[in-house]
Amino acid sequence: MKPPTILLLIRHGETHFVAQGRLPGRLPGVTLTEKGIQQAQTLGKRLADAPIRAVYASPLERARETARPLAEAKGLPILEAAGLNEVDPGEWAGRTLKSLRRLKAWKALRERPEQFTFPGGESFPEAQARIIAQLEDLRQRHPGEMIACFTHADVVRLAVAHYLLMPLHALHRLAVAPASLSVVVFGEDGEVHVPHINHVDGLNLTPPPEKAPRADREMYRNKHEHHHNGAGPSRNSMR
Repeated sequence: MKPPTILLLIRHGETHFVAQGRLPGRLPGVTLTEKGIQQAQTLGKRLADAPIRAVYASPLERARETARPLAEAKGLPILEAAGLNEVDPGEWAGRTLKSLRRLKAWKALRERPEQFTFPGGESFPEAQARIIAQLEDLRQRHPGEMIACFTHADVVRLAVAHYLLMPLHALHRLAVAPASLSVVVFGEDGEVHVPHINHVDGLNLTPPPEKAPRADREMYRNKHEHHHNGAGPSRNSMR
């Protein structure tokens, strides 16, 4: 059997906007805090021995910053993937979550995301379509390989919801913490599995050296098959 294709979906580390409760959107110059830098470095060390063949990132600085330690550890370039860009919040970019929660539109966003379009920005169905188009392109480019995709919370949510066949109205039930890892596996038979969501530690992706070709299958069996930490509502849903 051929090994599966594995996408590692990784949210960027903490930024000052996350710490301040602000919505960064696609604003330039949003970079990692010291904590975020530490999160990226820890993540790079955790994944340094995983059989990752390519590192992709959103065009935004915070995603590329988070990707850098892993890319350096693996000796790989950071490849830009425009389809991994943040969901465009339009006029809401830069505003505090506290101020946004006072708006009637916030309730619509939380309760009916499948019908919501950000003022001057994207709708969730539009964003999901371009995200999935990007991920499908990447998996076709890397058959039987593991690749890392550094991106944003709502991008991970929309991707995971698609591959779990979840309706968009349940989108905000998925938690995606800073520097967390979610995994999507594409089998040779066309089956899709999402064995891990919102991992922040404890997930071993290193193949046994004596059976490296089978490692990508074995690591999702037995005790790891259903282990994930966090599919509930997230207070950081818009960051």
